[in-house]
Amino acid sequence: MDDIFSDLRRQLRAPVIAVVVFSACINVLMLTGSIYMLQVYDRVLSSRSTPTLIAVTGFALFGFAMLGVFDAIRLRMLARVGALVDAHLSPRVAVMIARLPLKPGGAAVGQQPLRDLDAVRGFLGSTGPTALADLPFLPLFLGLAFLLHPWLGWLAVAGGVAILALTLIAERSSAAAVRKLSASVTERSVLAEAGRRNAEVVAALGMSGAFSTRLRALHDRFVSEGLALADSAGGIGAFARVFRQALQSASLGLGAYLAIKGELSPGAMIAASILTSRALAPIETAVANWKGFVAARQGYARLAKLMPATAEPEKSVALPAPRRWLEVTGLAVGAPGARQPIIQRVSFRLEAGQVAGIIGPSAGGKSTLARALVGIWPPLAGRIALDGAALDQWAPDALGQSIGYLPQDVELFDGTIAENIARLAVEIDSGKVIKAATDAGADAMIAGFPKGYDTRIGEQGATLSGGQRQRIALARALYGEPFLVVLDEPNAHLDAEGEEALARAINAVRARGGVCVVISHRPSGIEAADFLGLMANGAMVGFGPRDEMRQRFLKPGPAHPASRPPSGAGGEAPPLSVVRRPN
Repeated sequence: MDDIFSDLRRQLRAPVIAVVVFSACINVLMLTGSIYMLQVYDRVLSSRSTPTLIAVTGFALFGFAMLGVFDAIRLRMLARVGALVDAHLSPRVAVMIARLPLKPGGAAVGQQPLRDLDAVRGFLGSTGPTALADLPFLPLFLGLAFLLHPWLGWLAVAGGVAILALTLIAERSSAAAVRKLSASVTERSVLAEAGRRNAEVVAALGMSGAFSTRLRALHDRFVSEGLALADSAGGIGAFARVFRQALQSASLGLGAYLAIKGELSPGAMIAASILTSRALAPIETAVANWKGFVAARQGYARLAKLMPATAEPEKSVALPAPRRWLEVTGLAVGAPGARQPIIQRVSFRLEAGQVAGIIGPSAGGKSTLARALVGIWPPLAGRIALDGAALDQWAPDALGQSIGYLPQDVELFDGTIAENIARLAVEIDSGKVIKAATDAGADAMIAGFPKGYDTRIGEQGATLSGGQRQRIALARALYGEPFLVVLDEPNAHLDAEGEEALARAINAVRARGGVCVVISHRPSGIEAADFLGLMANGAMVGFGPRDEMRQRFLKPGPAHPASRPPSGAGGEAPPLSVVRRPN
């Protein structure tokens, strides 16, 4: 995998050099005030020449104007450096946001990568980097102070050492506080997001008080740690500012003493005071921006650590889309980061145009198998292959084009129906969208919405019923006619019309030569299957032709009297009960 940070450093080399060059010009122009004071006191006042004053003032005004122009350009350049870093890292950060929840402990990270990127970009676009760019020119001002008088030079050096010590103290005192504050922000945002997504459950189950108490505790901790950071960084910053002003006055007083002794001119006395102030200004700016610097540095370190863990290796050869078969051999799968398998000893093979139904009791491992088949959870052992190639031989996005997946818990995005069916594609292929909706039997339903395919559905499809969300998600799974289609409880929220549409969709996958795996508790979900597999206790205890497997393992389950429809009314068939028989 390419080192994204090495590439970023190469791209930043030229802009950083430009910033340093402008900083050099700015620091030279910073001498304008000192030189002007020196000339006014030692040349203009002694000669009482108005033309000399006008000339010196004109040069000073020109110097200050150029100083303002160069400083404005440098700040604009720094803002664009921050934008360049954001443009280089944001695509990978977006991938991290999508993939981290699938990694061990990744769900707890939440939106932290985005905040880290904002911290890096924000610091680079602030005045903080100007202090770092100006620090190398500190010896210039100290050297000029020594030229005026050694005592003034040593006073400036002592002041610089004192403020530098304050900077190191700020580093030690704020680093831990910034880490704690960052962790608090993450925990608070994760809990708040969970509460927002489960607002109906929180309200219905009377959890509002308990939830608000827990969120308030995290918020109070966040505020407390923010205050601790502000106290440590702000106090040191304020002391540094006051110390620099006192040091400037001390330089002026020392200059006055030397002038009284005849060792220094009045102009040099004023110039020395300005030089001392300018020499220590970058250190004071660094202390003032230390909080942002620490946050940016820690954010950069976290991004550098997490990005390699979420990046996929580049594939030197792009495999063609699968078209022939799906083969599962000795498969064992566990949750991300866990070594204990949830399912094991799973093996079966499906040729193009075949459909398999997977049934079994709750917690038998059916949804785990579905996640493994589509590449969400990697195998602990065994192999899943399409056309003989393991899933990890494809790039994730390339593999995704050949897979259709309808999860048990349907999640839709805030956007139009067409955008959701097209899998958030930047350029929507209307023909593919309509074809997928037609195959899913959802075209008539979508046509009934106020704006048809352009109807916005709200976050998580809030404006839709459960059955409508499921049928749109089914259309999304069928978008682009993927070879492998995995449907996990696809009829959980469907009525009779929806189940008929589902059966037609499964038959459409079969007719075009795809492979379909349907996981269902209800008999209507497996009627279109050619093969039937039984998952129980985390293992596949049987797989074979549908009718044969039904005779071996299944019997109609009695419906509860209260669940039977009234005489003459329609009702769905009772669920199937699993009968464990020896092989």
